[in-house]
Amino acid sequence: MSLEKFRFIAIEGVIGAGKTTLADMLSQTIGATTIFEEFEQNPFLEEFYIDPVRYAFQTQIFFLLSRFRQMQELRQTDIFRQKIVSDYLFEKDRIFATLNLSDKEMKLYDGIAKLMEKEVAIPDLVIYLQSSTSHLMDNIHKRGRSFEKNMDPDYIDGLNELYNKFFFHYTKAPLLVINTDEIDFKNSEKDYQDILVEINHHQSGTRYYIPQKTR
Repeated sequence: MSLEKFRFIAIEGVIGAGKTTLADMLSQTIGATTIFEEFEQNPFLEEFYIDPVRYAFQTQIFFLLSRFRQMQELRQTDIFRQKIVSDYLFEKDRIFATLNLSDKEMKLYDGIAKLMEKEVAIPDLVIYLQSSTSHLMDNIHKRGRSFEKNMDPDYIDGLNELYNKFFFHYTKAPLLVINTDEIDFKNSEKDYQDILVEINHHQSGTRYYIPQKTR
């Protein structure tokens, strides 16, 4: 299947949605270079999940700077000759900031982030993997990452609500919203191929894909 019209695709979703898995699969399908979020390199992340009030700002700024560095490297790449698939959208950093930072911290964060956003390339397509909170929590428990073992369902639920609100209003790039509650694109070739069809059909604006369970 040809997806030549997309040179830069960004895949998004709440923790546990499967964005990294889909980014890896899609990059192999279309022969793209991948950009993965460097969450394991964040030295504050584990402490944040234990004490979010104390470590929120440090965690947020590390991610912001890390993502900006990666996006700057992307700008230096000839995206007209090389396909790129990223497992995050730079602007989504603001979702976490809104949820985790105090008013004073958010004001400082905003000043930094707005300067950076002007220098970040806009994707040709954004894919938002939408999931229910219960589905996200199941996936988080299945993958068993040590720093996620005490993940608060209320935190994921609040994050999920903010993600849905953010992408409901998102208009910077063509957006494909895929509900993943009833599919398993990692283990089902049919589910994955159906997603490729939806990607290929998307032209502009926002498109919603809500698969029905067939198994």
